[in-house]
Amino acid sequence: MLLENKVAIVTGGTRGIGFAIVKEYLKQGASVVLCGSRPESAEKAVAQLKEENPAWNVEGISPDLTNYEDVKSAFDQVAKKYGHIDILANNAGVSAAQPFTSYTAEMFQKTMDLNVNAVFNCSKAVVEYMENQQSGVIINTSSMVSKYGQPSGVAYPTSKFAVNGLTLSLARELGPKGIRVNAVAPGITNTDMMKAVPESHIAPLIAQIPLRRIGEPEDIANAFVYLASDMASYVTGVVLSVDGLARS
Repeated sequence: MLLENKVAIVTGGTRGIGFAIVKEYLKQGASVVLCGSRPESAEKAVAQLKEENPAWNVEGISPDLTNYEDVKSAFDQVAKKYGHIDILANNAGVSAAQPFTSYTAEMFQKTMDLNVNAVFNCSKAVVEYMENQQSGVIINTSSMVSKYGQPSGVAYPTSKFAVNGLTLSLARELGPKGIRVNAVAPGITNTDMMKAVPESHIAPLIAQIPLRRIGEPEDIANAFVYLASDMASYVTGVVLSVDGLARS
């Protein structure tokens, strides 16, 4: 197993891509602490996973990711229990599709708080443990729109541009300490958000993808497994596109 004896924290781990990441990490032998926005959602996700495989070592927490002290306290408890933190998957995020003229400063800040500030808070909270170990992996969820933008919902691509910058900068700074930092940029993925989109809107998008399908959460989770594993021991500072598109 690729992640045997590793301890991983996954934010936004209760559904969609995050839940798939948690499950794949467990399949690969990791002990996983998933973060949910509410205790009830974290508990429900843990119960689902335990029902699938009672042997999996998984638990849930629900710190306020936009509050550094709350995150630090929760992650300190993880480190105290397990003795080490090896992997952090910063997956929690929020998006909105309002046109720019409808955006308020509060809406913009809410997106930046969870999509950027939370990544900073969580990364900062684990780095001291990873530095002491001289090893560790941080993987951030970016997006294909971080490279191309999108026609509405300006805060989301803006926040993901910031995630890319944070990823590249931390990779340079933390590399000498044995810590790898990468990001995964999913394309259109079959999550709850996509299920609300009419088929008539999805079909033209699929037609533009050479593989002729949208991604599944497991497609994205597999990239998180690879980047977390020793198979990627010489990979850092990469924003890995997982979107089915062909590029020159």
